[in-house]
Amino acid sequence: MKTLEKEKIVHQVVEEIYEAFPFLWDKFGENGRERTAEDNYHHLDHLETTYQLQDVSFFLDYTDWLNRVLTSRNVGTPIIIDNYQRLKSAVQLLEDSDEEAAYQQYLDKGIEQLQQASTER
Repeated sequence: MKTLEKEKIVHQVVEEIYEAFPFLWDKFGENGRERTAEDNYHHLDHLETTYQLQDVSFFLDYTDWLNRVLTSRNVGTPIIIDNYQRLKSAVQLLEDSDEEAAYQQYLDKGIEQLQQASTER
């Protein structure tokens, strides 16, 4: 993934999240927005590594860890699912169609795992 593609995706996703969930401004402020951008860079880094390894378990392990960390910080699983869904749409900005398809598949599996985790609670 090219750096410029990654920056565009993160910018788009963060803008969409804060537009859809304005209460996040009140709850977390500018620091929360910065952390959301950082988180999305991490999501993309993990997607990229998963693609290089050709091992979806790497991304699913990350997703499990992410859910534990963020829910402990009062960010609910539904917001993580929403973030992944937005990423799934945003990776259409990638020039490499094989990479895009793989990322969408990994994100689908991550969303599935998060949905299952949220019903088990």
